[in-house]
Amino acid sequence: MNFGMMTRRGAMRLGFGAAAGALATAASAQEMMLSFDSQAEWKDRFDASSSRVTRTSASRTPTLSPETVQQTELAIQDYASLVSRGGWSRVPGGERLKLGSRGERVVALRQRLAATNDLDPNLGMSPVFDSYVEGAVKRFQARHGLIPVGVVGDDTMQSLNIPAETRLRQLETNLVRIRTMAGGNLGERYVLCNIPAAEIEAVENGQVAARYTAVVGKVDRASPVLDAKIQQVNFNPFWTVPASIIRKDLIPMMQKDPQYLTKKKIRIISPSGEEVPPTAIDWNTMDATRYMYRQDPGDDNSMGVVRINMPNKDGVYMHDTPSKNLFGENARFHSSGCVRIQNVKELVGWLAKNQAGWDRRAIDAAIKSGERIDINLTPYVPVYWRYISGWGGADGLVQFREDIYGLDGTGELAMAR
Repeated sequence: MNFGMMTRRGAMRLGFGAAAGALATAASAQEMMLSFDSQAEWKDRFDASSSRVTRTSASRTPTLSPETVQQTELAIQDYASLVSRGGWSRVPGGERLKLGSRGERVVALRQRLAATNDLDPNLGMSPVFDSYVEGAVKRFQARHGLIPVGVVGDDTMQSLNIPAETRLRQLETNLVRIRTMAGGNLGERYVLCNIPAAEIEAVENGQVAARYTAVVGKVDRASPVLDAKIQQVNFNPFWTVPASIIRKDLIPMMQKDPQYLTKKKIRIISPSGEEVPPTAIDWNTMDATRYMYRQDPGDDNSMGVVRINMPNKDGVYMHDTPSKNLFGENARFHSSGCVRIQNVKELVGWLAKNQAGWDRRAIDAAIKSGERIDINLTPYVPVYWRYISGWGGADGLVQFREDIYGLDGTGELAMAR
C-alpha cells in the first residue's frame, strides 16, 4: 500500500522524519549521559536497571497540559486522514524480524512503518531488513513505550498490528481525559502516575522536573484512577500484607513451601497482638485469613526501603521494590494495585526538597540506618493517577501505550497476557 508523502507537520506527529529521528535520538542520548553522570552519588543498588532511561521522554512538557491537548487534537486530524486513506495493512506473523532478515514480511513491515513515517517512504520497499528499517523499528518502539532494540518480537508485532481506526479512537478517548485535567489547578508541584505508560512525572511550575519508570497493577489487580495528597515518606517501613494478597498469594505459597513466611521474614500476628508460629495455622483452610501478616524492614521487604504515603479510599501507595529487574520489561504490570518506582530516592529528594534537613545525604543515612524514619511533608504534594494511553507529544510525536485494562473501549488488549 502506497500512502505517499505527508506534510512535514503530519509526518512529525505520526512518527519521525528520518533526519528528525536521528537528531532526537542523539539529543536523548546526550541528555541521558549528562543526567546519569550528574547523579553519580546515587548509583547504588537502589537505582538498578538504568537502561530504561532510554525510553523516557526528554520533553519537559507535562502530559496534563494545554500543549498536550493541542498536539493530541492535531494528531487526531492526522490519524483521521490516514484512516480515510485505508489505514495500514497487517504485518504477517512468524519468526522475529531483525537486521539481515529477508522476505515479503519485511516488505509488509516497511509498508507499515512508512504509513506512520517511522520509515521514510522514499527508501522503497526492499525485502531486506537493513539498518534503515532497524532505525525505523527503534523509533516505532520508542513511541509505543517498548524497549528500542530494533528487533520485531511479539510485543512490537502486537503494537504494529493494532488498526489505525483503533489508534484514532484511542486518541479521541484520551483527549477527553487530558482536557479534563489540563484546564484545572493541579498545583505548583504535583506528581502524575500515568498507569498504562507505567511512568511517573514530577511536575513543578508547569514543567516536568523528572520522569521515573514505574511498575503498576496487574490486569486483575488494577491500579485505580485517583486523586490524593502525598503526606509522608516512610523509610524502612514494615509491610502489612493486604487481605487480598493473603488469599490469592500467601496461602498458596505456604501450601507449596511451609518455610515461605520464615524465609521472607513475615510475622503472623493474632487479633490479640501476639506473634503466632506458622505451624499453628492450617494452611489448607481459610483459617489464615483471621491473622495479620507483617514483613520486617530489610532488603527483601516487598516495599523495598521507601513507602510514599498518600491516604486514599483504595489503600494504595507508591514505593520502592527489591525486584529491580521488572523495570526493564516492556509490560510493567505486576503489582497488586500499588505503584513501584525506579530510582525512588530521586523522587523522594524532589518531594522533600523544601523540608529542612532532608537533602540526599540525609535520605541515604536514613535508609542505611535500617530504622523506621518518616518525613512529614509540608505542604502536602498532590498526586494524580490517570489512564492516558494515547497523546500528542510536545516534540510533535504521537505516543501510544497499550490499553492494558481495556478502558479505552477499543476492544484491543494488545499487551494482556
